Amino acid sequence: MEHLLAKAEKAAKTKSTVLIRGESGTGKELIARGIHAASSRWDGPFVAINCGAIPESLLESELFGYEDGAFTGAKKGGSLGKFELANQGTLFLDEIGDMSLGLQVKILRVLQEGTFVKIGGNKETKVNVRVIAATHRNLEGMVRNNLFRQDLYFRLNVIPLFVPPLRQRKEDIEPLLTYFLDYYNTKLDKNVRGFTPAVIQRLLEYHWPGNVRELQNAVEYAMNMTATDRITLECLPLFDSSLSYSEISELVPIDDAVESLFIKAFNTFGRSETGILKVAETLGVSRATVYRKMKKYGI
Repeated sequence: MEHLLAKAEKAAKTKSTVLIRGESGTGKELIARGIHAASSRWDGPFVAINCGAIPESLLESELFGYEDGAFTGAKKGGSLGKFELANQGTLFLDEIGDMSLGLQVKILRVLQEGTFVKIGGNKETKVNVRVIAATHRNLEGMVRNNLFRQDLYFRLNVIPLFVPPLRQRKEDIEPLLTYFLDYYNTKLDKNVRGFTPAVIQRLLEYHWPGNVRELQNAVEYAMNMTATDRITLECLPLFDSSLSYSEISELVPIDDAVESLFIKAFNTFGRSETGILKVAETLGVSRATVYRKMKKYGI
């Protein structure tokens, strides 16, 4: 995570687009908000939209807005879209891999020209927006299968960031527990002081298929269940025992698995010349391959 945060800090100082990759629930939006807060646009709006949660028929109007009378049921006077609402700030396009090819063309135009036309309109609207996108999908595979535009992929993937799953960064669990404990003490008007050692051990052993979001839900549940100032094993939700004590294999796209493998290797051996040599030896590839993967995945 230190390497990721260092890259995110550098990204915050630029105006380039950022593409954040990682499984659902790993905290991609938190990284995006952090980049915005540390950027020169910190005093501008941060607007987020989940492209996979809105029907395609409505997503265009959500993004670009519409003019008065653009369609049946349109609000009188029209409506601003997310791009206008994010003007002089940052627009976070979550789950952009779920966006249709037709809308991808329009997103590409905004990134290239900084302009768009509202639904039902005939004049261009100019905006100054920094775009940060995120997805859990294998965009490279989607590009190969003509499901995602290659030109948009390159426009978005200027600064790639990969958020590893929680099971690969278990050193983050205890700091996250402290953060969520403080958060829910305030939100739920509680005074819980901590977790028993047995609880911490159980949480460290669990696989966390739902990542940080699942951990947060578990803490909120436990905070509601405890009747004392400590969270005990009895307060925890029931976890799937098949996931609790061993890392199960997961079916993921090959490219995602390779990316995760290289990131894990670099986290183990470092990025020095000696570390690169160790990565090559351990994974059974040449140093040239390691350098290519570093460039491809932005490691």
